[in-house]
Amino acid sequence: MGRPGSIAVLDVGKSNVKLSACDAAGHVVETLTTPNRVLPGPPWRHHDLRSLNEWVLAGLADLGRRHPLAHFVASGHGSGGVLVGDDPDAGGDGVVLPMVDYEQPLPDGLAKAYAPLAGDFFDRGSAVMMAATHTARQMFWAERDRPADFARARWCLGIPQYWAWRLTGMAVSEATILGAQSHLWNVARGDWSPIVAGRGWGRLMPPFAKASDDLGPVRAALEAKGVPQLRVHAGVHDSSANFHRYRAAGMAGICVISTGTWIVALADGVALSRLDEARGMTLNADVAGAPVGGALTMGGREYSAVAGDQPEDARVDRAVLVRLIARGTMALPSFGTNDGQFPGTAGLGRIVGPPPASAAERHALAVLYVALLTVECGNRLDATREWVLDGSFLRDPAFAALVAALRPGRVTRVNAEGYGIAAGAAALFQPDRAMPAPDLADPLPLPGLDGLTDYAARWRALAEDGTK
Repeated sequence: MGRPGSIAVLDVGKSNVKLSACDAAGHVVETLTTPNRVLPGPPWRHHDLRSLNEWVLAGLADLGRRHPLAHFVASGHGSGGVLVGDDPDAGGDGVVLPMVDYEQPLPDGLAKAYAPLAGDFFDRGSAVMMAATHTARQMFWAERDRPADFARARWCLGIPQYWAWRLTGMAVSEATILGAQSHLWNVARGDWSPIVAGRGWGRLMPPFAKASDDLGPVRAALEAKGVPQLRVHAGVHDSSANFHRYRAAGMAGICVISTGTWIVALADGVALSRLDEARGMTLNADVAGAPVGGALTMGGREYSAVAGDQPEDARVDRAVLVRLIARGTMALPSFGTNDGQFPGTAGLGRIVGPPPASAAERHALAVLYVALLTVECGNRLDATREWVLDGSFLRDPAFAALVAALRPGRVTRVNAEGYGIAAGAAALFQPDRAMPAPDLADPLPLPGLDGLTDYAARWRALAEDGTK
C-alpha cells in the first residue's frame, strides 16, 4: 500500500480532467489530462461522460503499465449531480440523463419555481447561485421536464461517487460533495435538506460513506479490459481534498485559498453566525462531515473577462502595475454571472479610469483584480489568520505578492506544489496516517507599490457602490 505511485487520483474539474499516479506521500508521479468536453443539448448542455469513460478507463490501464497502482480516489467539483440507473455498464456510462453543465442557463420560470423549495441558508449551504449550479436544482429541472427519464433513475451521485460506482457498482453518498452547495444536505444539522423529503428524492440517495472508505475492488469486467486491480475509495469534493491535504499534515487553524475557475477560501472553526450568503459565503463539510466555513467567487472567469487572450507564461511587469495603480485604472465586479462578495453586481463589471492599452496592461490589471477578490474572500472568513495560497493563479508570482501586500502585518504563505487536490485525495487511502507538511514559501516581494493601500480602499468603496 505504501509503494511509490500506488494511488490513482482522478480530478474532475469544470474545464479539465486529470488522472494522476501518486506515491504514498501524495506526490504526483505522472499526470494525464484531457478537456472536460461539453456537448449541446438536447435536453441541455451536458458533459460528455461517454467519451470521458473511455478516457478514464484507458488512462488507468495506461498508468497501470508504468506504476504499481493499488488504490483509486476520485475528486470533483460540487456542481455536478449524475442520475444513474442500476447497471454501471448501461449505455457505456450508466446515466439515465446527461450530466448538466452548471453554466447552462435555466429555462424560463425554473429558478422562480425552485426558490421556495430550497429551504434556508443552512439547508442550502450557499445562496441560490447562477445558471444551473446546485445538484438539487438540476434534479428539479430533470424531474419537471424529463419525468419519465427521472423516474428511471436509481441513484443521484456526486461526481467522485459516480466514478466510484462506475468502477465498483457500489453507490454511496458522501459529506464533502453534498456539503459543496448541492442544496441537498444540511451540514450544520447533519441531515438531508427538506427538499429531499418534499420531492420524494430519498429513494435516490444511497447510504453514506466517508470519503476514505474502501468500497471494494474494481469490477471483474473492467479488469478484463485492462484496468488495474485497484481498491476504490468513496471520493471527495475537490476543494475539500485540497483543504484536507493541510489538515492531514497537522495544519489546523489556517485559511486555505485555492485558485482556478473558482477562488475558494476554506477555514475550520469559523462561527456559523459569520456566514453571510449574500457575500458569497458557504457552509462546507470536511472529510469527517464537520462544518467548514467557505467563501467563493468565480475568479478564473473574472480574470479572463479583464485579461482577454494571454499566453500561459504571461507575467506582470512591475512597472506596468505601478502605472495602473498610479493612474487609478480599476476593474470592478462582476463581469460574470456570479455576484461573489458583492451582491447584485453580476453582469455589471466595468473598468474605471484610463482603460488598459496593451496585453501587458490587461494582464496586470486582471491579476491585481483577482488579488483584490481573493483578499475579499479570505477576509470574509478571518482576516487575521495565516493564509495559504495555492492553485493556478500562482503561475504569476505577482498574484501572491499582491495578496500579501494587501494584508500587511499578516502571514501569507504560498504552496507552489500545484497538486494539492491530488495530494489531499491520495491521503484518503490511509486516513489515519499523517501527511508530510507541504513546502510553503513566502511570496516574492514586489517593491514600489506605495499607492496600493489607497488604491485598494478606493476599489472597495466603488465595488460596494455597485451593490446598492
